[in-house]
Amino acid sequence: MEALRLILLYVHLIGFALLLGGSIAQYVSGRLRINSAMLWGAVIQLLTGLGLSAPLRDGDEPAPAKLVTKLVIALLIFVMVFFSRKRDVVNRGHFLAIVGLTLVNAAVAVFWR
Repeated sequence: MEALRLILLYVHLIGFALLLGGSIAQYVSGRLRINSAMLWGAVIQLLTGLGLSAPLRDGDEPAPAKLVTKLVIALLIFVMVFFSRKRDVVNRGHFLAIVGLTLVNAAVAVFWR
């Protein structure tokens, strides 16, 4: 089961890289819109995060409050990305909120013990 958890964690990190890297690339280009890397990153993060929250460890489970917090943030990111993916231009505040929530979600994962 440890191998499955590590594979899920690896794919989860790839989703994070897609989401954050895609958003930084769009921000640098000057045209704020949702690109396919951001959409796929949000989907991958949500699905692998659900898989990682399954009880795959031997007694070393994360706190339920941490899992719920990360799930709510991941759902917010997914909804913000999914429903604005077809717009030609996304509001600056909306776009920066996606980036900010992505960074907050990573911070919760790292610093909440």
